[in-house]
Amino acid sequence: MDRLLERFLTYLWAGRNASSYTVKNYGNDIGQFLDYCRTQGVGSLERVDRSLLRNYLAELDAAGYVKASIARRVAELRSFGDFLVREGVLERNPFRMVSAPRIPKRLPRYLTVAEVEALLAVPDTSTPLGLRDRAIIDVLYAAGLRVSELVGLDVVDVDLVQAQVRVMGKGGKERIGLLGRPAVRAVRVYLEAGRPALLSQRPTNALWLNHRGGRLTARGVALVLSKAGKQAGIRISVSPHVLRHSFATHLLDGGADLRVVQELLGHANLATTQIYTHVSQSRAREVYMRAHPRARGAGLP
Repeated sequence: MDRLLERFLTYLWAGRNASSYTVKNYGNDIGQFLDYCRTQGVGSLERVDRSLLRNYLAELDAAGYVKASIARRVAELRSFGDFLVREGVLERNPFRMVSAPRIPKRLPRYLTVAEVEALLAVPDTSTPLGLRDRAIIDVLYAAGLRVSELVGLDVVDVDLVQAQVRVMGKGGKERIGLLGRPAVRAVRVYLEAGRPALLSQRPTNALWLNHRGGRLTARGVALVLSKAGKQAGIRISVSPHVLRHSFATHLLDGGADLRVVQELLGHANLATTQIYTHVSQSRAREVYMRAHPRARGAGLP
């Protein structure tokens, strides 16, 4: 069973381009189930049945695992089983004999448009770091990027003429993030006056630089937003994901089609890609320019 798990993890890493964090989680969670099987005298996946799975999930519940954590383990086991069926190891996926617990939907936290404006007013744009922070906030909100996508940007990924950035999303999938006019202006000023002042003797292609001239990390971005949120007096803790939620919420409030928002967010979840049809980039841009509150700005060409 352990060898089969290793094959699956190799597939995730090499075939699905999963992150090391994802591979580690799958390995730990599925490995935990395999350990449980051995304690029950089950040494082969062919012997896994509904009763064994139900007892395992009941033990997780009794141990205090939250529903979301249990549901994640069920999803991981199902993926493992699907892989083994495709590989011809199993005739059927035994992990589809049980259902995952229902998880109550939580509404994502987001900022009001006024709060976003207050957040954007915080950075001191007379300093290189302030120019950087202002541009970061503007880009996160304008394009709805994940923080990993933001910090992975190189200078060559930015196209200010087309008002867009090329990002590498989950699973190594590339997509285009659109920028409103205020974001274009903020990035242009940062590139002209902020980044050159932060650049150290050692050259780098990174777009966002820290005070030492190296690539800014996700933790660094999180600290910038948390500090700015407190200075702006915002009621909730501000994070990159809060700005991403704000991006989506404000687009929908502005009348954008849900499928367009999905396209702009770059969701790679299979369930969402099955539900929503692909929207062309031209259609996404058209709706974005009409619906996003900072897609257009006064005083820009």
